[in-house]
Amino acid sequence: MTRRTPDSLRSARWFAADDFRSFGHRSRVLQMGYGYDDWMGKPVIAIINTWSDANQCHSHFKQRVDDVKRGILQAGGFPLELPAISLSESMVKPTTMLYRNFLAMETEELLRSHPVDGAVLMGGCDKTTPGLTMGALSMGLPFIYLPAGPMLRGNWRGKVLGSGSDAFKYWDERRAGRLSDQAWSEMEAGIARSHGTCMTMGTAATMMGIAEAVGLALPGASSIPAADANHVRMSAECGRRIVEMVWDDLTPAKMLTRAHFENGIACAMAMGCSTNAIIHLIAMSRRAGHPVDLSDFDAASRRVPVIANIRPSGDAYLMEDFFYAGGLRGLLERIRGHLHTDALTVNGKTLGENIAGAEVYHDDVIRPIDNPIYAEGALAVLRGNLAPDGVVIKPSACAPHLLRHTGRALVFDDYPSLKKAVDDPDLDVTGDDILVLRNAGPRGAGMPEWGMLPIPTKLLKQGVTDMLRLSDARMSGTSYGGCLLHCSPEAAVGGPLALVRTGDRITVDVPARTIHLEITDDELATRRSAWTPPPPRYERGYGWMFGRHILQADEGCDFDFLETTFGKAVPEPDIF
Repeated sequence: MTRRTPDSLRSARWFAADDFRSFGHRSRVLQMGYGYDDWMGKPVIAIINTWSDANQCHSHFKQRVDDVKRGILQAGGFPLELPAISLSESMVKPTTMLYRNFLAMETEELLRSHPVDGAVLMGGCDKTTPGLTMGALSMGLPFIYLPAGPMLRGNWRGKVLGSGSDAFKYWDERRAGRLSDQAWSEMEAGIARSHGTCMTMGTAATMMGIAEAVGLALPGASSIPAADANHVRMSAECGRRIVEMVWDDLTPAKMLTRAHFENGIACAMAMGCSTNAIIHLIAMSRRAGHPVDLSDFDAASRRVPVIANIRPSGDAYLMEDFFYAGGLRGLLERIRGHLHTDALTVNGKTLGENIAGAEVYHDDVIRPIDNPIYAEGALAVLRGNLAPDGVVIKPSACAPHLLRHTGRALVFDDYPSLKKAVDDPDLDVTGDDILVLRNAGPRGAGMPEWGMLPIPTKLLKQGVTDMLRLSDARMSGTSYGGCLLHCSPEAAVGGPLALVRTGDRITVDVPARTIHLEITDDELATRRSAWTPPPPRYERGYGWMFGRHILQADEGCDFDFLETTFGKAVPEPDIF
């Protein structure tokens, strides 16, 4: 690579010229107490920090940003912290998915409008990883991703608790009358006991791992628990490395190929990933100009075994155990044969070089490839007359008897109706039925995590622990069960899901990758002609824009006008 010179830095457009505008820029930096030696001729590094008082997953970022700054200064750069919207998965309503693209837009425009040469992206909570990277990919400056890391294991009455997964399990126990209020309160205080993201293999851990596998994070960075001192050291190293990336002009366009995103898919399969990985990785790949699609995920699922024994796909361990067992480097070394090892990464080395010699120290946490948790089945994509553009299921977290099943549909048009019905002791439902929720997709509701439809209380008391549930919504990556998700096209735009009626029979065949509504084509056409679209959810503001420009789940749910193929590249800002 050709090393950049100080006069060729992007920030020199703001600071180097002998004109009135550059005088203004320099004087305002001096106003903040910096001297000329602090920034002149040095790479200016933006630190996009998604810390906030309302984001428990990122609460340590208030301190970690100082570690990043320390690394930047050590390497001869000049750090500028630029706060961005903080998307707490637990707190933001109706769903953080509504704002992922908002974060992507903000990241892109923060980098474009400020005098910066490269960026460190601080994220981790579910939508922050894809939102940050999508924006940075579109801007095209050198960047490195700093993962927040998982929280420590939960504890309750001698049991190890996992985020989400155990909450769902014990909430059903409470609904069934088998768990006391006192026990529930104790668990509430013990399930999340440190800063950091969910410590199950939910969306946060999945996307942090994918970012590393794609080559956007330092080797091993995604596995470090947030509370571990290694995380502090990694943060400083991100600061040091980004300065070198700027001098080397290691931009995404020079680094990334389709192979990088295929590595991300393979990693996701081996981890037993969150279903949300599909939407986010598709969106990221399209921003990079190297698109992957649903068929790539389904094909990889048939090849790459699930070897991470981490809940909810696994049965015992959590992300802290994963780190101690060898972390993502150990997992990637074990699936080396499924990877493009010549793919370049942010540290300037190939993925193969980064994982060479990585060891696994606990073979039950990260299984050998010939003794997997599941030989295949991290994700599957089904198609048929009910989902022409695909519906997603996580077979590794589903009861085996539901993988081939025909059942009666019990249909709900909105979540309040579903919530009311599932607690009705007289609800006409059996464990063989298929619960259907619609109008919960991207256009219909912003695509919230409603897809793990609650099993009716009546059935819980009968001992039913899983049943098929179909929706155009997403579900939490910490969820489990026979949930058919992301049904596309969604009901709100007239997808076949909008035409299902209670009492219809639906056949699901996961091995054959099919889903079929058992009615004739003529009947389907008759219902379609009688269908009318629901009114728009938002009539002004950001939600209005979202509803007009959001793509469907199989396309990554990006805004149509943000994709790489939409229009000419945005020029550098004018400075007059």
